Amino acid sequence: MTESWFSPLINLKMKKFQPNSKSHPPSRLVNFIVISCFLFLIYLLISLVLLPNSKHLNLSGSAEDLSATTSLEHIVFGIASNERSWMKRKEYVRLWWRPQIMKGCVFLEKLPPNSTFSENDHFSLPPIRISGDTSRFRYTFRNGLRSAIRVARVVSETVALNNHNVRWFVFGDDDTVFFPENLVKTLSKYDHGLWYYIGTNSENFQQNKQFSFEMAFGGAGFAISYPLAIVLAKHFDSCLDRYPHLYGSDGRIHACLAEFGVTLTREPGFHQMDVRGNIFGLLAAHPIRPLVSLHHLDATEPIFPKMTSMQALQHLLQATKVDSQRILQQTVCYDRWFSWTISVSWGYAVQIFGNHVFLPDAVRTQETYRTWKKGPLYVNHNFDTLGYHPDLCRRPVVFFFDRVTTSREEITSIYKKMNNNCTFDKIEKIRVFSKKLDLDIKQLLAPRRQCCDVLPSSADKVMEIGIRECGAEELIYMHP
Repeated sequence: MTESWFSPLINLKMKKFQPNSKSHPPSRLVNFIVISCFLFLIYLLISLVLLPNSKHLNLSGSAEDLSATTSLEHIVFGIASNERSWMKRKEYVRLWWRPQIMKGCVFLEKLPPNSTFSENDHFSLPPIRISGDTSRFRYTFRNGLRSAIRVARVVSETVALNNHNVRWFVFGDDDTVFFPENLVKTLSKYDHGLWYYIGTNSENFQQNKQFSFEMAFGGAGFAISYPLAIVLAKHFDSCLDRYPHLYGSDGRIHACLAEFGVTLTREPGFHQMDVRGNIFGLLAAHPIRPLVSLHHLDATEPIFPKMTSMQALQHLLQATKVDSQRILQQTVCYDRWFSWTISVSWGYAVQIFGNHVFLPDAVRTQETYRTWKKGPLYVNHNFDTLGYHPDLCRRPVVFFFDRVTTSREEITSIYKKMNNNCTFDKIEKIRVFSKKLDLDIKQLLAPRRQCCDVLPSSADKVMEIGIRECGAEELIYMHP
């Protein structure tokens, strides 16, 4: 039998003991001590190997458990604004900001003239920071705004706040409305210890062609993982010197990240909203992903009829507070008796098509909007579209979200008809029954549309629909 590496040590120790000692056998004691030391060394080696895989250093220099669930406390927000727009657009930020939980700041070039900040502002909005001087940087884009440099530096200035326990830095404009729980859920599927640049393109093809398909548009908001943001901030000013010819802030950020070899990870829950007018078609056909952000709401009509833009957003948030992950998620079911196609965009609208519409057509984006800019170059968009009939009564009948109630077993959302000038009078109200949606990592990585059923009605002119998970091999189509 081959001797172990510590056998000579045992033999050396044994020579120091007398064989006629009345104490316990010395070999047992020595073996115990040596084996204990050996096991302790193995423990130290295993700890050194496993520790880097389970923990990393946060901004405070302390170790953080990577297995802990990502929460709002792990995110720092950098919001770009200016003295002219902040006093109006702060109401957008107030909708989603959680002052007791969230970390971050709004960056202005200077305080608005004669500005008055109420006591409520201090408790319901992010703190204000004045951006650093950018006069030393060149800006050569003709007819552009050199404030793009200041806005770009919001990234490095947000990192410089030195917040603790950070996993993600998230950036947006003062008219970007975030949906915080969905933002957390979306980011939680990524390893924040790696280099990630997460966001979305413009809805308009020409905008992407002009600025880059690999750029996260800043109004939609974008996220940069902690280690990447630290490295970016370190080299950002030197990078800005190389791109005086670019138009916007997001173009500069994209260019600097490209120099690190980092490309965009696209998440369709972020929305730049480079469209105008009625955005019903885009919201009703939302991708099967959590809704993360909406932008350019000053350029669009209120998302609910007979409301102001702010009232409409507050109304949408009533549904979001009950089931944020299900908001705008589209399901389609069929009524065989009337040959109707029913599209449910939860928390927003239910549409009844008066005929059989195949599923691939029912989930396409209806062209309710106008292009971001005029001209033939801007007519193309980055999604499948479906024509919108000019005659109101030839369109699907729309029932908009009215209210939501909850119980232990299910959530009931109510939708009421708005286009009352049409001849469709069979249904006046729709009840939708569902359970709270809580997506796990597999569902986030491999999303699947849920199914719905038209249920026997319990009242006259009321349609009832149940939403549920589809069966393992279930198909969504009009059954004969």
